[in-house]
Amino acid sequence: MFTGIIETTARVVNIEKENTNYHFTLEVPFGDELAIDQSMAHDGCCLTVVRVDKAKKQYTVTAMDETMLKTNLSTWQVGTEVNVERSMKMDGRFDGHIVQGHVDQTAVCTKVVDDNGSWRFFFEYNYAKPEPGQASAFITVPKGSISINGVSLTVVDSEPGKFSVAIIPYTYQVTNFHNFKPGTVVNIEFDVIGKYIQRLLDQYRQVQ
Repeated sequence: MFTGIIETTARVVNIEKENTNYHFTLEVPFGDELAIDQSMAHDGCCLTVVRVDKAKKQYTVTAMDETMLKTNLSTWQVGTEVNVERSMKMDGRFDGHIVQGHVDQTAVCTKVVDDNGSWRFFFEYNYAKPEPGQASAFITVPKGSISINGVSLTVVDSEPGKFSVAIIPYTYQVTNFHNFKPGTVVNIEFDVIGKYIQRLLDQYRQVQ
C-alpha cells in the first residue's frame, strides 16, 4: 500500500524482453537501500524488486504482459524519468490518500495551463456509458482523490471521461509532471473507496 507522496524519480537505464515479460532496470538515489522482494510504486504501478546492484544504486523489476497492456510502461525507454515511492510505513503520518498501486487504466494529457504560480493539467480517459447490467465506468468527483503516475492529487474539474488537477511548484519539480505535455500517457488509479461504493451500487441495481 502507498500514500501517493512521491519520494523521488528514478531513471530507466536498461530494458530486457523475455518472452512476454519486460525487465526494467532503474537507477535511484536510494538504490543501495533496496532489497529483493520489496514492493515499489513506479508511476503508480506496484512492481516487485527482483534484482539489486547496490554499488550502482540500480535495481530491476519485472512487468508481465497484463501490466504492459494496462499501464504506460509500454512507453518507457532508456532515459525515461519515473515517479517512485516505497511502500507505506505504519509508524508515521499518513499523508496523501490510500493508493494500492493497482493501475485502473491510462489517461492522456490534453492540455497544460500555466496559472502563474501553479499549473493546471487536463486529462481524458476511456469512458463508456455502461449497458444495463454492466458495471459502471470509473468516475471522478470534484475535490475527490485520484492518483496520476502515483501522485496523490485532488480533482478540480470533473466530467465523464475528463478531469483536471492543479499542481504546485514543489510537485512539479520533484515528480515527472514537469515532463508532461499534450499527448503524454499517464497511469491513473481511482479512489479505492469510491470504487467499492460504485461496485456495491451496481450490485444493488442488478438485484432490483
